[in-house]
Formats: sequence, C-alpha cells, structure tokens
Amino acid sequence: MRYELIIYWSRTDECFVVEVTELPGCMADGATYEQAVVNAQAVIQEWLETARSLNRPIPEPRGRLAYA
Repeated sequence: MRYELIIYWSRTDECFVVEVTELPGCMADGATYEQAVVNAQAVIQEWLETARSLNRPIPEPRGRLAYA
C-alpha cells in the first residue's frame, strides 16, 4: 500500500491515531504506534474492498506531498 499515513498521538483518546487522507473517512487507532499502523493497513484493505464491491472509484496514491 502506498497511501500516505498521518500518525499522531491523541491525548483525548490516549492512543495513536492514523488518518489516510487520500481515502475519505479512512482512519484507525492503536495503543502503540506499531499497532496503529497495523490497524490502518487492515482498514485500508477494507476501504478498498468496499469501494470495489460498490463499483466506486479508488484514488491513486499521490505519494509524498509537496508543500510550497
């Protein structure tokens, strides 16, 4: 998977949160950084499978974001 993951610590939830901004609504969390990434990989697969089953477009990974 080549989608960008944005990972941060949530004080409110006391866990790591992962946002996959290229896939709308795709998020995961975990008690550790590593677990959050593993959970995100599973959620990405589910997001893609659901999109395919509904014949919805799947965004191409953009790769590294460039800020001007």
